[in-house]
Amino acid sequence: MPVDAAEALAAAPRVREIAWERKDVQLYHLGIGAGRPATDPRELRYTLESRLHVLPSFATVAGAGAPGVIGALSAPGVDVDLAHVLHGGQRLRLHRPVPAQGRASAASRVVAVYDKGMAAVLVLRTEVTDADGPLWTDEAEVFVRGEGGWGGERGPSGRPSPPPAGPPDHVVERSLREDQALLYRLSGDANPLHADPEFAARAGFERPVLHGLCTYGATLKAVVDTLLDGEVTRVREYRTKFAGVVYPGETLRVRMWSPVRSGEVREVREARVAVSVVERGDAPVLADTVVRYA
Repeated sequence: MPVDAAEALAAAPRVREIAWERKDVQLYHLGIGAGRPATDPRELRYTLESRLHVLPSFATVAGAGAPGVIGALSAPGVDVDLAHVLHGGQRLRLHRPVPAQGRASAASRVVAVYDKGMAAVLVLRTEVTDADGPLWTDEAEVFVRGEGGWGGERGPSGRPSPPPAGPPDHVVERSLREDQALLYRLSGDANPLHADPEFAARAGFERPVLHGLCTYGATLKAVVDTLLDGEVTRVREYRTKFAGVVYPGETLRVRMWSPVRSGEVREVREARVAVSVVERGDAPVLADTVVRYA
């Protein structure tokens, strides 16, 4: 069996040293669509080194990219075709604000393997720590089509929940560049699915698709800019399920529901978010999306 759950779960964490600089943060921000308009002060905090704020989702690419999908496929006990793999979900917990430059140790291991019948699901957790202690914890859910059916634990339901009832409190739209995937992949995710038309066709897509983590970052930026006035350090946790594909050049519609109203005092607040593609009849692309913030 190409996925050996027992071997994957028993393997020791793989530890690597990572480092990043301000230019890596700037490149990531440009890769998720920051810098438009280029002279807008609200955008310059993402693009100008003297004002640089670090969007927390940068953690997914810090040090040339979190292991994510590729990391899960290189784990002991996992030997599958990359064309059969889909990124199913992502969760990020911030222990401290992400610095604009730094060095850290990243320890990754498979913490769960689920049998969905027609697919296997791997959960890869990465703990990142620097000299001052824990920085962030990142989890990627990876679906491997055709590798289930061995009688293992099924795990939690992968079916996306419907968005909250009632109209959203905020709706924003973010247009993506035609070369958005080519720009984003310079931050470390060189999966050919996002650049090579022939590989994309073999995986079942009409053309190369945008990285799910690019949509993930663009969505967090929309939430931070809209609800937090750009205060990136207020984000505590961010999680989502990838519910559909985005093609470069399309427009994201980001709907936000926040249960916190004036007069309520809570240490940690929570916004629920749904993301769809405008050009394809609001086809969903991110579901069960939650941003927790101070």
